[in-house]
Amino acid sequence: MNILIWIVTGIVAGWLAGLILKGRGFGLFGNFLVGIIGGVVGGWLGGLIGISASSWIGNVLIAAAGGIILVIVLRAIFKR
Repeated sequence: MNILIWIVTGIVAGWLAGLILKGRGFGLFGNFLVGIIGGVVGGWLGGLIGISASSWIGNVLIAAAGGIILVIVLRAIFKR
C-alpha cells in the first residue's frame, strides 16, 4: 500500500509542478518521474534546511517544490 501512496504523491506533485511552471509538459509518465525525483530532491533539500512534512499534503508540497527545482535545472541544462 505504501508504494501506491508514493505513486499517487509523485503524480500529484509532478502535475502540480507542471502547473506552476508553465510551458511544454512532460506528459503523465514524465510528470510522474518529475514528482518522484522531485520528492527525493525536495526531501533532501528540506532535510538540509530543517523542513519536514508530517502529512500527505506536506509531502506533496515538498515533492512539488523539488520537482520545480528539478524542472528549472533541466530547462537550464537542455535550454528547453
